[in-house]
Amino acid sequence: MTVAADSAPGAASLVQSVDWLAIAPPVIAASVALIVLVADLFVGERHKPLLGYGAVAGLVAALATLVPLRAGDRSTFCLTDGSQACSYTADHFALVIQALVLGGALLTALLSVGDTRKLPAGEFWFLLLASAAGAALLPAARDLATLVVALEVASLPAFALVGIKRGDRRSSEAALKFFLSSVVATAVMLLGVSFVYATTGTMHLTEIAARLDDVPGRFSTLAEAGVVLTLVGFAFKTAAAPFHFWVPDTYVGAPLPIAAYLSVVGKAVGFSGLVLVTVIGFPSYADVWGPALAVLAALTMTVGNVAALRQTATRARSAVRLLAWSSVGQAGYLLVPIAAAAYSSDEQIGSTVAYALMYAVVNLGAFAVAALVARSHPGNRLSDYRGVYATRPLAALAMGFFLLCLAGLPPGVIGLFAKVTVFSAAVDAGLGWLAVVMAVNVVIALYYYLRWTAALFTAPEAGTQSGTAPQGPGHRVPAPLTLAIVLTAVAGITLSGAPQLILRFAAVSLF
Repeated sequence: MTVAADSAPGAASLVQSVDWLAIAPPVIAASVALIVLVADLFVGERHKPLLGYGAVAGLVAALATLVPLRAGDRSTFCLTDGSQACSYTADHFALVIQALVLGGALLTALLSVGDTRKLPAGEFWFLLLASAAGAALLPAARDLATLVVALEVASLPAFALVGIKRGDRRSSEAALKFFLSSVVATAVMLLGVSFVYATTGTMHLTEIAARLDDVPGRFSTLAEAGVVLTLVGFAFKTAAAPFHFWVPDTYVGAPLPIAAYLSVVGKAVGFSGLVLVTVIGFPSYADVWGPALAVLAALTMTVGNVAALRQTATRARSAVRLLAWSSVGQAGYLLVPIAAAAYSSDEQIGSTVAYALMYAVVNLGAFAVAALVARSHPGNRLSDYRGVYATRPLAALAMGFFLLCLAGLPPGVIGLFAKVTVFSAAVDAGLGWLAVVMAVNVVIALYYYLRWTAALFTAPEAGTQSGTAPQGPGHRVPAPLTLAIVLTAVAGITLSGAPQLILRFAAVSLF
């Protein structure tokens, strides 16, 4: 596919070839989304579950197209004026994040298959796939326009997914809070992007980096304001404090699979965008965003862990609320290597990627077990997990393993190594104070992770039932839910046995 060329002698060619293989992952996800939406018009109620299996197949196909791209050397939609600036680059960073978000969307789909009876199936699967397409596009975006469009394509369907439970007031309120706060953050980010464009005259991140090195004095304040406002927008998407206030209510009000999706894929979208604008677009302003992100990291992990510590076991949906606050604390750890990159090299970004991969696997696994418990105890209280081992020992062992990984304790070796990698990034960058704050927060988090783990193997109190009491024939656990738990458990155990599979990203440059 080409665009007409200007054949005048000496004129820059306008011909642009499109590398369809490079853009295949987001294109396949978007195409399947449209197919599912149209198919919903012609599929009867009895066959609605087929839409879910079609969505799963589409996500598997999108993941499969990453294999021929593993060299990480393809770009498309490039300028033809000799600057070599491209709007889409399938480098190693993009491919790893695309694998994370598409894999997270696939596990979310497995959690949802067979559990969408009370939801509009066609709209649900369309919105999930559309959001996954935007999430897969974002890490490969290399200009601000594509970055913003990808961010909104990933975010807008998520608003609808949070509020998709018809007649559920809690779900509607969560979606409204999520939408309003996100719109404000997007407006702030767009204002920052406009300031950056006014200062540099370009949207491509590599070109912005070059031109910000030599900003005229009269534009320096405008450029700094643009950098700060852009960072504020992405800080909201990452759930960094003090922009985290939407997280607990949104996770509690959303369908459980969507809460899992937001905790992993939504977070990956925000962090990948933050990495791109800071490391590639604004390296000359590292003295501005480096200290700001270090403070945000310390504040975020502290707020998240202290709030998780205060959750009451008997409160309705306290398990999901604890996972929500835990995800805020984990966001603080993910911010540390990005802040460290301002003081050393962009190789520190690999530590964030490695930690994000570990977090994605074990957090999705924890949500999968929570979905299992919720089938017999819709209240999903922490107290409902007492004695799970007595009725479902494998589910209890899996949940205990996931929680120990998040805590960074053996046998969750991958969680321990990932935390050590992030801690080393802070120390190597000279951020000793941030390393101390992180160490204190890891100790705080140990308490609530271990308390939950201990409850799994504690006999339930007299007069109460365990979280997985025997279920009747109408409450059989769907095979896709079991598959999701098995896949995440196997992945976590594999990474604990061979942590170098993801920790190697912390030792190389991904760009």
